[in-house]
Order: sequence, then C-alpha cells, then structure tokens
Amino acid sequence: MQYSDAKNTQEYFEAIPEERRAPMEKLHDVIIKNLPEGFQEGMGYGMLGWSVPHSTYPAGYHCDPKQPLPFLGIASQKNFIALYHMGIYADKELHDWFVAEYPKYVKTKLDMGKSCIRFKKPETIPYELIGRLVQKMTPQQWIELYEAGLKR
Repeated sequence: MQYSDAKNTQEYFEAIPEERRAPMEKLHDVIIKNLPEGFQEGMGYGMLGWSVPHSTYPAGYHCDPKQPLPFLGIASQKNFIALYHMGIYADKELHDWFVAEYPKYVKTKLDMGKSCIRFKKPETIPYELIGRLVQKMTPQQWIELYEAGLKR
C-alpha cells in the first residue's frame, strides 16, 4: 500500500496488511503519547499525518495553502514502514541528534532520506527513540523553522 484513500485513522489501519497493523498502531500510539500539544492528526498525502492546523497557522502549507502545515507522517509503504518528520529535514541539529542516537537503539544501518526514515523490518522500529524525537519540536518551533526556511 503506497497511497491510501482512507478518510480517517480507523480506515487507514483497516487497509494495512495484517502483518503491518500492530507495528503501525504501536507507532501511532507512541506519536500520540509524545507529540507536543497543538498538532492535529488527519489524513494527508495518502498517509496518517500530523500538522499545524489553520487555526494556529492560517497561511497553511505554501505549496497548497488550503492544506494545514504538515509536520509528521507515518505510512505502510510497499516494502517498509515509513516515518516522515519534517523537523529532521529542516533542522540540522535535530537531524544530527537522531543519527547519533539511532545506533544506541537499533543494530541495523539507518535507512533515511531527507525527511523519511524507513523500517524494512517492523521489529527494528525504535519506538522509544521515536517518542523522544517527536517530543523535541512544538508547533510554534516548527512554524518558526518553516518560515525561516521559506525566506532563504
């Protein structure tokens, strides 16, 4: 499943292959438990996501201002489970912290793109580390970082 037409979290989980459901639900729960207040959960770009709502950031996402400002997403892709974290992409210090911490939790090599962290084996998902990661940026900090990046 690369792109989902699910309208909500429940529909998304129902569409995930059975072997992915438990790790995705656990990942979702870790994010919900640790994400700072002010982010809003919803479906975006075919995956579960968390964004800064228009009530907090009326300008929305510059690529499509009708959309809230995206921050974090999780997806069951064809060959892996993915965590998309825009803060890692935009904040070198946060990126470097995560890269340095990762080997303390997982023995396999980190598979990471600019904002995407890929887990080919669900049993290697470092839930505790992801909980720590999502605690590190508030909606206001994300807005400031996002706007600073736009004005370059």
